[in-house]
Amino acid sequence: MPSVEGAATSSFIHMDSPEHDRLRRMATRHFGPPHTPGLVTGLEGFLTATVRRLIDDLVGKEQIDVVDDFAFPFPVTVICHLLGVSRENEPRFHLWVNDIMNSIDYDPKTDPKEKRDKGVQARKELLQCLGELVEQRHGRPGDDLLSRLANDDGPDGRMADADIVATAKLLLIAGHETIVNLITNGMLTLLRHPQVLQRLRDEPDLVVPLVEELLRYEPPVQIIPWRAAYSDIAVADTVIPKGSQIMLMLASGSRDPKRFHDPDRFDPDRRDNQHLGFGSGIHLCFGGPLARRETQIALTELVRRLDRPRLVADPPPYRPSPVLRGPIHLDIEQGDR
Repeated sequence: MPSVEGAATSSFIHMDSPEHDRLRRMATRHFGPPHTPGLVTGLEGFLTATVRRLIDDLVGKEQIDVVDDFAFPFPVTVICHLLGVSRENEPRFHLWVNDIMNSIDYDPKTDPKEKRDKGVQARKELLQCLGELVEQRHGRPGDDLLSRLANDDGPDGRMADADIVATAKLLLIAGHETIVNLITNGMLTLLRHPQVLQRLRDEPDLVVPLVEELLRYEPPVQIIPWRAAYSDIAVADTVIPKGSQIMLMLASGSRDPKRFHDPDRFDPDRRDNQHLGFGSGIHLCFGGPLARRETQIALTELVRRLDRPRLVADPPPYRPSPVLRGPIHLDIEQGDR
């Protein structure tokens, strides 16, 4: 994909310390503990209402696509609400995210140029809109994340508008593609393990360890290819030279038989489940608490309300990406056979 942001600022996930640490601190002051400990719990009602509204449209349909009909629209709505995007503007964000996501795995050998161009245009329009929203928030403190970032003079000073836009874009895109995959992978895994699906119906509290096991067993992000060795690193009998590009195989690490008993088995009762589903270290996903709760509510309600769901095709078609793992579509039937 061509660079479309021009001089736009990169988000802090592409930075190293100390700049990464400074921007991450400024963002997380308004995204969770210890400064805003009630963020996720304060969204509980909104998350549940959004999920139930989406499922209301699915009840009674003989066949549905979990991706298009549910998992795709849900996180966009959540992030728009968090950023303070008005309801009348939300459809534009859905369209932009759709075009951006369709272009992420663009293949110039097989895909039409229109697919790439729509993704490029969507990025431009999204950045412009976010910039305008940030400008409007100056001097108008509010409860939404854009207002908080635009008016906060914390210990690290005030975040520059360009950094606010980059952070908002990060939340919208990274917080979308991962949730879509996590929910869809979760529903697929439950349909492949009907006894666990029934347990979740009977024991809703099971969803907490179940989502942790999903993050280990079928994570939405399989590989992180954007790392480099800052010095020579010895791993077993191999020395990785300084400057080498490193690809972190998160999904493989979460199935290490030296760390996890029977690692290829889906087991929601697994204990000491220290998976790598959200990465680790200074780049640990700061949206993890929200992602967990979104998925917990989504899977609990889907299992509770869908009528005898079953897969139409197994395996379903997957997106052509080595980094992100999730079905492009997940068609299921429900009701009488």
